[in-house]
Amino acid sequence: MKPLVQAPRGAASNQLRIIGGKWRGRKLRFPSIDGLRPTGDRIRETLFNWLAPEIQGARCLDVFTGSGALGLEALSRGAVHVCLLERDAQAIKSLREHLQLLGVGAEAELVHTDSLTFLQRGNNAAPFDVVFVDPPFDARLWQQTIDALEAGNWLADSSSVYLEMGVKDEVQLPPNWVLHRDKRAGHVSYRLYYRESP
Repeated sequence: MKPLVQAPRGAASNQLRIIGGKWRGRKLRFPSIDGLRPTGDRIRETLFNWLAPEIQGARCLDVFTGSGALGLEALSRGAVHVCLLERDAQAIKSLREHLQLLGVGAEAELVHTDSLTFLQRGNNAAPFDVVFVDPPFDARLWQQTIDALEAGNWLADSSSVYLEMGVKDEVQLPPNWVLHRDKRAGHVSYRLYYRESP
């Protein structure tokens, strides 16, 4: 038997825990993938406290799904539909297994795609009430994602948009996005915006 050694930072246990809702306490493993950085428990708990008035019955879009931490948390807390976008085949396989394990049906739509390309095509279906934007930090996709969301009919008139980025990263926001709450955790800045009708 090999001795236990400390895992490299970021590879620690490859496990996420659902914080609240019907699957509260459930632990799910995810694969080691470059750039995959699940939103931490404390940040997620704070975010979903902010979203408590909106999440029940909401249509949600998780733009860079990764481990599924945000989209699965939304489903656990009563979102009526979550669209999960992810381009990595290994992550998609893991997400599909998680959805089956949790007994999720039509309320989740898992799309194997490049998220930015998908958004730039525009949306012909119903817009989303809550959108999570947490791309790999090194990819620096925040601005292109914000622009595509606003231009492509993805956002309901009174939607909530969550952005997670580095504290030194900057974006140009549409004038109808109003900051509701924001906090920092180490090198991470996380913010919730309310979108008003243009």
